[in-house]
Amino acid sequence: MKFEDTYFSREDRYSLGVETTSGRNYASIPVSNGIVDYEEYYEITPEQFDAFSTDRDAAIAFIESCRRHEQDDLLIQKPGSNRGTPV
Repeated sequence: MKFEDTYFSREDRYSLGVETTSGRNYASIPVSNGIVDYEEYYEITPEQFDAFSTDRDAAIAFIESCRRHEQDDLLIQKPGSNRGTPV
């Protein structure tokens, strides 16, 4: 899988982009498990991608729900046993 960010918010710590192999859109957040820092990628619809690209409040609401693990069913890559916490 190759994740290509098309938008990044340093202030709100998330990015939007496209997984280039499948063409799926995603939103990602940085996480850390104490050993390694990495990103969790959540699949979003093209409509969500468009909305989040122009509506910061909608994007933040979704990202915060990801940080609370409420969107885990949308994870593109499932975390291992030593899952990180959002940073």
